[in-house]
Amino acid sequence: MQRFYSNGKLLLSGEYLILDGATGLALPTTFGQEMLVSNFDSEGVLFWESLDESGDSWFEGKFNLADLKLINYTGQEKVAHTLQRILFEAKKANDKFLVGKKGIHVSSKLQFPRDWGLGSSSTLINNIAQWSGIDPFELLFSSFGGSGYDIACAKVDQPITYALDHGLPKYEQVTFDPIFKDQLYFVHLNKKQVSSESIKAYKKKKVDQNIIKDISFLTENLLSAATVHVFNDLLREHESILSKILDIEPVQQRLFPDYKGQIKSLGAWGGDFILASGDESTTTYFRQKGFPTVIPYTSMIKKL
Repeated sequence: MQRFYSNGKLLLSGEYLILDGATGLALPTTFGQEMLVSNFDSEGVLFWESLDESGDSWFEGKFNLADLKLINYTGQEKVAHTLQRILFEAKKANDKFLVGKKGIHVSSKLQFPRDWGLGSSSTLINNIAQWSGIDPFELLFSSFGGSGYDIACAKVDQPITYALDHGLPKYEQVTFDPIFKDQLYFVHLNKKQVSSESIKAYKKKKVDQNIIKDISFLTENLLSAATVHVFNDLLREHESILSKILDIEPVQQRLFPDYKGQIKSLGAWGGDFILASGDESTTTYFRQKGFPTVIPYTSMIKKL
């Protein structure tokens, strides 16, 4: 049996502007996805099963090993065809992939709910890339697209700064372990944001290069923020810049105007997780507002 594992991710700064050259700060999470590959008793068949964080199957599919044609599946048709496409692109990148195998059973298990937005797709792509022996960024760009920061997080075990240099991934492992991390929380907004749709909307915008530089500068300053007050000011400035570009009201003004700390959207605006700096009353505040998933920074982010 072969085992592959990839980390989930959260993007603290940069958001969509990474697509235009900005440097962002990304954090690998303690939650990820594990993939086990073993022999299968039906010759010429690749049997795939996807499991949720409870171990329950939410998708199963059988593919012909020779040409990856879909034999049958249970679950969403879109999932079946998306998985088929990823496997096909992996096979294109490495024509020896799957060759000489009699039958294969793949079990892929998430460690987080699918609607959390921690990277169910990126962890899958990185695992398949490891299995097929190809470049995970190449597999991402040929299948899903995006900036690729999530693939970088899947591969490394500490925070990174990430940018695209002429379309090529450029990332560096950095030290980000704020002394005020016990005052930081991740809150789920009870809905999943579709990143691909958000990216399409962003690409219609024209962003001045000075703004790209400003966001990169904010990322640098977030890394060196010595106090939570400085950190909050940087988050507030970042939210203001993105709000003007996207023409979307910041989530704190829209949903939590009476919150005493500072809130920042993460990744694709409008869903998934937000970052909230606060105190021991933070969890109670959000739960009373109808947002029960509040995870302390130290429980969400991989330790150095």
